[in-house]
Amino acid sequence: MRFSCEKALLQAAINTASRAVSSKSSIPALEGLLLQAEESLTVSGYNMQTGIRTKVSAEIKEGGELVINARLFGDIIRRLPDDVVVFSTDDKLNVRLTCGDAAFDITALSAADYPELPEVEDQFSFTIQQNTLRNMIGETLFAVSTNEARPVHTGSLFEIGEGGLTVVSVDGFRLALRREPVQRIDGGAFRFVAPGAALSEVEKICSDTDEAVEVTLGNRHLLFEIGDTELICRRLEGEFLDYKNAIPRKNPITLTVDTKRMMESIDRVSVVISEKLKSPVRCVFDYNKVTMTAKTGNGEAKDVCPVEGDGEGLEIGFNNRYLSEALRYAPADTVKMELNTGISPAIIVPTEGDENFLYMVLPVRLKGGN
Repeated sequence: MRFSCEKALLQAAINTASRAVSSKSSIPALEGLLLQAEESLTVSGYNMQTGIRTKVSAEIKEGGELVINARLFGDIIRRLPDDVVVFSTDDKLNVRLTCGDAAFDITALSAADYPELPEVEDQFSFTIQQNTLRNMIGETLFAVSTNEARPVHTGSLFEIGEGGLTVVSVDGFRLALRREPVQRIDGGAFRFVAPGAALSEVEKICSDTDEAVEVTLGNRHLLFEIGDTELICRRLEGEFLDYKNAIPRKNPITLTVDTKRMMESIDRVSVVISEKLKSPVRCVFDYNKVTMTAKTGNGEAKDVCPVEGDGEGLEIGFNNRYLSEALRYAPADTVKMELNTGISPAIIVPTEGDENFLYMVLPVRLKGGN
């Protein structure tokens, strides 16, 4: 096996594929990257849950395949000068790397020890712009559950139909929903749950362009094709929350909120809250204002945030982080907040136009002294 490649291109491919490499595995090959030199160079990483393979432009002088330790390979390439990297191996899997005046001799493993990445049957698929998918994942992923007791909620629900793509994440305390049109749908309406860990990698791989991502649903796996990179992951099985019936929409109180100003108010009163000393943020919604207070052993904090509308004196408590994150990830400078009672969820939606996002935050029961 022998090839040459620009250092920057090779480093980018290593960085991308290494996201799916196991840091520690009982299979030594899974701590490495699979390099396959044919017409082009393919670099793959796989941790038995998520696999990433990416193609890189290289001059292939002699084909072949092998596995090389991901951490060591990445450290070497990162430290090389900005020049052409020449990679060669012998029959005993001894690798020689040269770039400028630098040279390294390391050993590799046989590609026969590397598990094959799953094949994804093309049952259903859709196409969407990279920047759109990246934003949809980023604006819902924060609400994915970390509780392994309900594995299906450690991922996001993707629903694809005539209305486009809807992505939903829930963790028992809040819900995040985003909707956008898609470029193409094959196979009719379908739905699946993608693991949060894999979606985090998809978000990083997607760039801020309108180039297409093709998402394919197989029997047990999902395939995301992003430019020269493919990410394959196992889909999550189970009964996802019936979110349409879980969101209350008959709410008598509607307020218009400046997201930045309310986040700043929450941030101010949260100064007295810590991991050891927790407290809900007590919100009293009046006419054109909301008064926020928090009280812990650290002290008391109070702030007033202007809003538009009459909260009718409604008193409701929220987890400071959950409410702040819902406002931060909402893709709008102003939002509409719908409220009902002190034990009903708060609903955050656009102030006008299509309802392409919705965030729901469950309240915290307030005690008399809080």
